Amino acid sequence: MKPGILDYLSTMPHFSFLTKDELDLAVSKAAIIHLPKGHSVSIQGKTRIENVLVIMKGQLSLYQDDKGRQELTGYIKKGEVFGGISVMLNAGNSLRTTKVDTEVTAISIPDTVVMELCAKNKAFYEYFLVNFSQNMFDKSLDAITRVAQARLFLAGVDPFTFLPEEEIDCAAKSLSHITYPKETVLFVQGKTRVGYLYILQKGAAERYYQENGQKKMREFLSDGDIYGGISMLLNDGLSVRTMEVVEPSAFWVLPSQVFLDLCRRHTAFCDFFSDTFGKRMLSRSYAAIIAKTLRPQEDNLQFFNQPLSQIYSRNPVFCEADVSIQAAAGVMARQKSSYAFIRATDPVQVGIVTEKDLSRKVIARGYPIDKPVGSIMSAPLRTISDKALVFEAMMTMMEEDFQHVGVVDANENIVGMLSNKDILAYQGQSPLFLLREIQISPDMDKIIEKHQQVTGLVRSLIHNGATAKNVTRFITAVADSILKKIMSFALDEAGPPPVPFVFMIMGSEGRQEQTLRTDQDNAIIYRDPKPAAAESVESYFRKLADRACTLLDQAGYDFCSGGVMAKNPQWCQPLSRWKAYFSDWIHAAEAEDLLQASIFFDFSHGYGQEALIVELRQHLFTALDGWSGFFRHMTENALNFKPPLGFFRNFVVESKGRHRNAFDIKSAMTPIVDFARVYALKNGIEETNTLERLDQLRIKKVISQQEYEELEKAYSFLMQLRFVRQITAVIDERIKPDNYINPKKLTHIEQTMLKEIFKRVEKFQSRMNFEFIGIA
Repeated sequence: MKPGILDYLSTMPHFSFLTKDELDLAVSKAAIIHLPKGHSVSIQGKTRIENVLVIMKGQLSLYQDDKGRQELTGYIKKGEVFGGISVMLNAGNSLRTTKVDTEVTAISIPDTVVMELCAKNKAFYEYFLVNFSQNMFDKSLDAITRVAQARLFLAGVDPFTFLPEEEIDCAAKSLSHITYPKETVLFVQGKTRVGYLYILQKGAAERYYQENGQKKMREFLSDGDIYGGISMLLNDGLSVRTMEVVEPSAFWVLPSQVFLDLCRRHTAFCDFFSDTFGKRMLSRSYAAIIAKTLRPQEDNLQFFNQPLSQIYSRNPVFCEADVSIQAAAGVMARQKSSYAFIRATDPVQVGIVTEKDLSRKVIARGYPIDKPVGSIMSAPLRTISDKALVFEAMMTMMEEDFQHVGVVDANENIVGMLSNKDILAYQGQSPLFLLREIQISPDMDKIIEKHQQVTGLVRSLIHNGATAKNVTRFITAVADSILKKIMSFALDEAGPPPVPFVFMIMGSEGRQEQTLRTDQDNAIIYRDPKPAAAESVESYFRKLADRACTLLDQAGYDFCSGGVMAKNPQWCQPLSRWKAYFSDWIHAAEAEDLLQASIFFDFSHGYGQEALIVELRQHLFTALDGWSGFFRHMTENALNFKPPLGFFRNFVVESKGRHRNAFDIKSAMTPIVDFARVYALKNGIEETNTLERLDQLRIKKVISQQEYEELEKAYSFLMQLRFVRQITAVIDERIKPDNYINPKKLTHIEQTMLKEIFKRVEKFQSRMNFEFIGIA
């Protein structure tokens, strides 16, 4: 530590706002320097300020350069600071020409340290803003001609056009004018504070989000475009993105206090920023970026966010469908390839033959090798775009359970092949590797072990940019794989089923929207047996259901606290009984009769005879026809779930208990799930997944493209936050995953984003209320 520097800085009001650690940082990087009389410290607009000086002894003089003339504008004396405003507000470009009047002794602090202190400590930054920025920009602004120019410019720029004439006049008087050379980086995302609203008068600038050395969400600003409003209004003054001047540019700048005052007094002016912000933040790219509230210890799954071009095999091997199997095998051997794409007479029809096909379909069965290779090919060929990410390809292969996929370009031409071995070779501890391990697990101990790895993989996937939709796809694929394995264990013990059956999944699992905190919601439907066998068949399936649910609980899928499981005899019934259940719910007399039934309307196939699911769904839609009372009751129940937003747009949180000061984000998402369910059932849509239901509603024009985008992006953002919370609970807090979000622990951007979402959700609930209940 440097006691002389520490003692001096501790007496200064500027540094009194710093915490002990922040002050220690400044002192550790500071040095005492001496400047001789007459020394030129900076030249206005040309010198890059790399060190901020705190004057201990002596005096600096400041000059305004104006068309070759220098006008003395002030002094910096003992106890005052040189360079702070240039560093904080002008990208380090000197705002004044500065000379040493008398020999100066000063504490020199690197500009990077000052910027870090400003980012960490808003009070420190604002002290400089309030006390030292007056008249540091264009001193001649007071001239009547300059004010007139500023006023004329503002009058044509949105959202100033929303303001009364007198407000534009006042704002024009507060404007300053400043120019920047090409390649000036004015702001750095998350590190630079914004103290002015920047309005580009002439020139060009680029704003972007920088991640891993790459520019994302790039936008170019031209004349009249604005930067800084969102950062000041919604992100506590920290710059949301990086902004760089790409050609010599001139800006009008409006002080933050004037800007924020206009926002407080003029709703339309403020809404221009918040609403534009809301629309941008509801985009998938923004949501994915700001949802990364945790940083992983290792980026061990960064690979999965890479394009397929990193790993797929190029120079694909082709054979014609009418050549012999022997000839095709020869081509594969010469090319040292484990596969060959098979082209039929119709060039659009392409299949594939692999070494495994030759082994199983030809050698093992003694199939004649002189037969056409097209007779053993797998077709149609499954393909994926060469622009897709590795993760998307992996999820497609996991879900559809195939090992080879053709890679196609924009014109649907095959340019390569991707196999599961390509992915596994590139990343041993991958989600695909985990799924394969589950599929070959010999016992429950192995399944339990693999299921415990899911949380860590989900954390890595989220931190490496995977969207909530893809994460739920992964969790669902794991759950499906575990269910299939468990059902095989249970059937081995119980013996062959006496009649066809299906293990039906419901709730979040039925919607393919499982998170890390999901209990069991399942049932068994079996084909109606002959009356004489009814009792024995019922006994068989009750024992099977009890065993299956018990094994699922052991694997990590908790028993349902409400008893909605196949092991409950009420939910282990023949198809005729299930049809009666749904008819009773649809014809229910009161909304209360449906309160516990909504979970059943998200049913889907888990294991067994899918034909039973199809038949039950057909019965459901037939029974719904003409029963408007059902939709009224469903809507009444759905409206019981309100977004956690109070009358004054503050968050409604728990007031006591373990989750004090937090709200349940699962409940906050429920209105979107309910909206999609009610409208999907009304319009005969068979999909159960919320996002797929919304997409079908868009296709059927039940909702507009804009409404679809709002709902889809809102849902994805909420799900992303939900995953982050659950991962934090399990890995960092070492407790069971929960759904409780403390809004005070979110960033300003995330808080504002939630409020934007909740306001939009209220709008969609009002639509449901009007259309199904008749109350506007």
